[in-house]
Amino acid sequence: MTQTDQPFSERLFSYGTLQLEQVQLATFGRKLDGEADEMPGFSLTMLKIDDPEVVKTSGKTHHPVVAYTGNPADRVAGAVFAITAQELAHADDYEVAAYRRDRVTLASGVSAWVYVDASTPRQP
Repeated sequence: MTQTDQPFSERLFSYGTLQLEQVQLATFGRKLDGEADEMPGFSLTMLKIDDPEVVKTSGKTHHPVVAYTGNPADRVAGAVFAITAQELAHADDYEVAAYRRDRVTLASGVSAWVYVDASTPRQP
């Protein structure tokens, strides 16, 4: 089964560089179609990236990163993408160790994977 023959069984929420076309092409081999959504209860800050391959791919030395606050007034905007399980593994390879993949419920009610600050507590 090729990548494009696999079902789009996973949902991935991106608030940062995974929304960039050059990152999508390098990571997934295609441009993703996303739907705008928000992640309630999270806040966004910036993280310095030291991995030269990630910086080369994104063109950025600082990437956004989110942390769970539990405050419903805190919201992070982004896009949710339908991807394959293989593409999710490629996204894991792209993200540096400072990120951890967690499952969240978006404002739309969609359950999606998102990369959060690995040093912060998990959402209850």
